Amino acid sequence: MVMEDFIDLNKYPLTDRGFQDRCRQTVDETGVLVLENFLLPDAVALVQKEGEDHKDQAYFCTQEHNVYLTPSDPAYSEDHPRNQKVISSKGCITDDLIPAGSPLRVLYDAEDFRSFLCAVLGEDALYNYADPLSSINLHYANPGQELGWHFDNSSFATTLMIQQPEAGGAFEYVGGLRDADNNEMNFEGVAQVLKGEQPVKSLSMGAGALVLFRGRNAIHRVAPVEGSRTRMLVVLAYNSKPDIALSESARMTFYGRLD
Repeated sequence: MVMEDFIDLNKYPLTDRGFQDRCRQTVDETGVLVLENFLLPDAVALVQKEGEDHKDQAYFCTQEHNVYLTPSDPAYSEDHPRNQKVISSKGCITDDLIPAGSPLRVLYDAEDFRSFLCAVLGEDALYNYADPLSSINLHYANPGQELGWHFDNSSFATTLMIQQPEAGGAFEYVGGLRDADNNEMNFEGVAQVLKGEQPVKSLSMGAGALVLFRGRNAIHRVAPVEGSRTRMLVVLAYNSKPDIALSESARMTFYGRLD
């Protein structure tokens, strides 16, 4: 299997400089790019089946965390926006459980796809994670599960929507809410979001959509899933430097194991 087998390269000419420039402009201006139906229907169905086949091997957990994904700061009260806890609950299968011939692995390793990401995101190169778990993750959100409000630590995220829930599970965000590079955490703005007093945007993405999202300064969440169908989303994780592994503590938190 090659990338051309499951992507319409006439619709999405990944190696075309003009297409790359248009995508980069969208990301630079809005912080997000959605390419609907990036994966062809047969590829989506295959990955859905892979997800169902391996769901019994997923690590499910529920975690409390603050929106900054950092330890609590004793300089602030526990109900201060700096420390206030939200809940994330999900399941995950790791890179080592993704089949060798999966469209996910073919896409992740494809040089043309990485070159496209580099051009759009302004990266010189992108590399696999050095540990065996973190490069490709398939996330499950069963009914009632959610991803709480947070900022990402990384500068960008690359995801593929595989299966939408019957209801709920919306990806909601507020762009430019903080300035991490200048250590401006915007506690007041975060408080408004947590109280539901801040207007939020909702990102529409159907099964097969590729999403590039800059979440370091954009607070975002996945609302609780409703209905009987599990939400499935793939994270394609890259590093801008080689030989980087997710920390052992993070692997235990996210995956329940180290290898």
